Amino acid sequence: MKEKLTAIYRKSLYGYIGYIEELPGANSQGVTLEETKSNLAEAVMLILEVNRQLTEKNLAGEDVIREDFGLITM
Repeated sequence: MKEKLTAIYRKSLYGYIGYIEELPGANSQGVTLEETKSNLAEAVMLILEVNRQLTEKNLAGEDVIREDFGLITM
């Protein structure tokens, strides 16, 4: 089994709202569904990058092992 993220899209008065149900804070909006999907993909990438930067800052000077985790499969 591969773990997947689930996008939820809701129609709003001004277009669409989208979020990833498994990733708090990953949300976006757009006038069209396509724009909302694109904006949501960008939001996910930004959240991952910020989390990486915060982790690097918090672990600065510590002896840690860092490796590619890859896809989550079971």
